[in-house]
Amino acid sequence: MHAVLPQQKTALAALHAAMPEGVLLSDHSDLERYSRDWTGDHFGRPLAVARPRSVEDVSLLMRCCHELGIHVVPQGGLTGLVGGAVPSFPGGEVVVSLERMNKVRSINAIDFAMVVEAGCILEDAKRQAEAADCILPITFGAQGSCRLGGNVATNAGGFNVLRYGMTRDLVLGLEVVLADGRIWNGLRTLRKDNRGYDLKQLFIGSEGTLGIITAVSLKMFPRPTQIETALVGLASVEDAMALYAVARRECSDLLSAFELILRGGIEIAVNAHPDLDDPLSQPYPVYVLLEASAGGRVDLKALVEDFLANAGNLVLDGVIAASRAQGEKLWLLREMMVEAQGRGGRYLRTDVSVPISSIASFVTESIAALEVAHPEALVVTYGHVGDGNIHMNVVPPEGMRAEDMDGLFHAAEDIIFDVIDRHGGSISAEHGIGRVKQRAYIKRADPLTLELAGRIKDAFDPLHLLSAGRILPLREV
Repeated sequence: MHAVLPQQKTALAALHAAMPEGVLLSDHSDLERYSRDWTGDHFGRPLAVARPRSVEDVSLLMRCCHELGIHVVPQGGLTGLVGGAVPSFPGGEVVVSLERMNKVRSINAIDFAMVVEAGCILEDAKRQAEAADCILPITFGAQGSCRLGGNVATNAGGFNVLRYGMTRDLVLGLEVVLADGRIWNGLRTLRKDNRGYDLKQLFIGSEGTLGIITAVSLKMFPRPTQIETALVGLASVEDAMALYAVARRECSDLLSAFELILRGGIEIAVNAHPDLDDPLSQPYPVYVLLEASAGGRVDLKALVEDFLANAGNLVLDGVIAASRAQGEKLWLLREMMVEAQGRGGRYLRTDVSVPISSIASFVTESIAALEVAHPEALVVTYGHVGDGNIHMNVVPPEGMRAEDMDGLFHAAEDIIFDVIDRHGGSISAEHGIGRVKQRAYIKRADPLTLELAGRIKDAFDPLHLLSAGRILPLREV
């Protein structure tokens, strides 16, 4: 924790004087819950926390911070995994929490579009979409606490990317406050708008480095009336990929999720939750959790049953959920595996992608290399097959010292990323760069990419006050 310098005290006093009553918090006791993210691995004490109630509050705040030279980091639900929203600037930062800006402004079931404020919790927005007989398809484990502004700012992924795309693919428009306090209003629900540069795309995935997203218009889709969920056991990752190829053809665009889970993940989930049993009659090396959904008169159950029955020798065993409750229990296996994999302690999280055709080779090569170099560690592997996104996480042995963990994590990450490089993949599929992945990102980015990224940052935030040191390194300005 850094001591507040005299000039910072003066700037904060000016900020308090300028902001409406109740917007700015600076008492030590009020700052704690904005200092650490969901992982528990990243900590930083803010100079103060602003909790604006409106886009006008955010605009005023940013005008003042721009004039006073105060660094700012926007914050949503603190469910990111790369340290991007936790205060970290050496001279201190003001956190801008969007938690009070949490309204659904409008829903239009004919446009299949909704407009929500950035602080709206994803699960709340999904419920309101369902009340309009629609779905907002962004789906992942943290949806009960993550906020939509953060989802957009990090271009979040999740389980349904296979069918609906990343968050970027669902955004129709944005409202953004720039670093100098000006409000850019691109909050439209148009499906076609080909007028020049599509500026909203620059803010999506920018991790708060170019502006503060205050509202977003999103695509909705008709709510499915049928959902079929199945878990199957297979002999290998290669067989899982062969099954995926068949599923894409047999289930077509009705296939919404196709999750790969290695045996170790199933064991973690079953051991962690008293209501979960081993889902199949015997253990298998590899599992696939798949889901299809449809409306109208499609006989989805028959389609999924026929697909699995005609999958040749790929499926060794399996179960199709007979009800939504049974389907949710199958998904609980996936969720509990993620929650329990670190035994309540630190572990290496990776979030990588490769061409779908390279998934089997990547998994095999990475696990083999890790087992040779670090046989003491537990490798937990799972991922979203339909978009090439694999999470290969490394859990240290119990009792390992903190400094030894750091060495293990750096070495294991280098091994995984080297395999990624050989397959032409990405070191970040859905979690972003933040601070945690910055070293690896800079190492792999070509000079022109870094130059163009730096010029975009300079254009939108010439004083480098917004989320300084995320994605790109800190720079003197």
